[in-house]
Amino acid sequence: MTRERVAIQPSGTSAPERNRIADYALRRGFTRLVLDPGDRRPPRAGVEFFDRTAGGLRPRPDGRPVRIVRVDSPADIARAREIGIRDGAVAAQWVRDRVIPLENLRADAGSSFRVWTLIDRPSELPAALGALEHGADLVVVPADSIEAVDAIEAAIEHRPSLLAGWKLAPLQAVRTAGMGDRVLVDTTSILRPSEGLLVGSAAAFLFHVASEAEGSAYTRPRSFRVNAGAAHSYVLLADGTTRYLSELAPGDAVYVSEPRAAGRSVRVGRVKIERRPLTLLEANVEGRSRTLFVQEAETVRLSDGRRRRAVTRLRPGDRVIGCGFPPGRHLGQPIEETIEER
Repeated sequence: MTRERVAIQPSGTSAPERNRIADYALRRGFTRLVLDPGDRRPPRAGVEFFDRTAGGLRPRPDGRPVRIVRVDSPADIARAREIGIRDGAVAAQWVRDRVIPLENLRADAGSSFRVWTLIDRPSELPAALGALEHGADLVVVPADSIEAVDAIEAAIEHRPSLLAGWKLAPLQAVRTAGMGDRVLVDTTSILRPSEGLLVGSAAAFLFHVASEAEGSAYTRPRSFRVNAGAAHSYVLLADGTTRYLSELAPGDAVYVSEPRAAGRSVRVGRVKIERRPLTLLEANVEGRSRTLFVQEAETVRLSDGRRRRAVTRLRPGDRVIGCGFPPGRHLGQPIEETIEER
């Protein structure tokens, strides 16, 4: 879900206030604005402006309007479909129900016409952008203040980029580490066996810990779960920051990926912290020691880039994969500073 699929409609009470909101939205990286017809703005490269009229959304300076259809019944969905097929696009404004009707219209549209939708508040954005996994092609959301633009930005799901720092690291030591608090991260998504979280004791290098989608001879697969590591460990979030595993909470967006592949944002549904026997893995990463504490269990698996191996079968000399990052962090944000992590 990206800013390109969101059009902000400044809705302040005066033209100067609406212009201030529009300027702020542009600074925040939004490239589509829906304006009052009387609000003047000079053309700007890479930015689309639309006039909001009683019956539609008209691209400036003289584009073909996209008709707005108020949807309050199945008959309205049928009318929106007819307009979409005829014009190539239609904008739906929901009167009551909004998720199921949008899914129905999205299914009807396929690739034959574009579906735009108008919503009332930022909290409706995830559903509007994610219906049937595709969502609306464009969502118009009003903003009556600078803070409203911030809320819109916060409501957009972050789509992580491909990480560049993947490295194979040989294990120097694998040894028992006594009892400790380990953290199970149960997500609201189904994970593939090859997907996992990036976790480690040092922010400079995070190990790829695979999901429990494989199961074992004695346990059923838990494809939503990652038995991630000890409570003190860092975990990579979807926005590129880190957090301690012990601080994760339901609703947090974590970074899930296969090794060397593009990641995705996955929400935490539940966190379970329990006392368990731990194993310490120590790897050599470009001449530096990097560690990971995980539960000593057959269902905890690390990746070597091609397959996954249970932590109970790892030995010194085996190679595991992880990702390198700038070591300096302040409240999870990467910063430039002189730091040594051990």
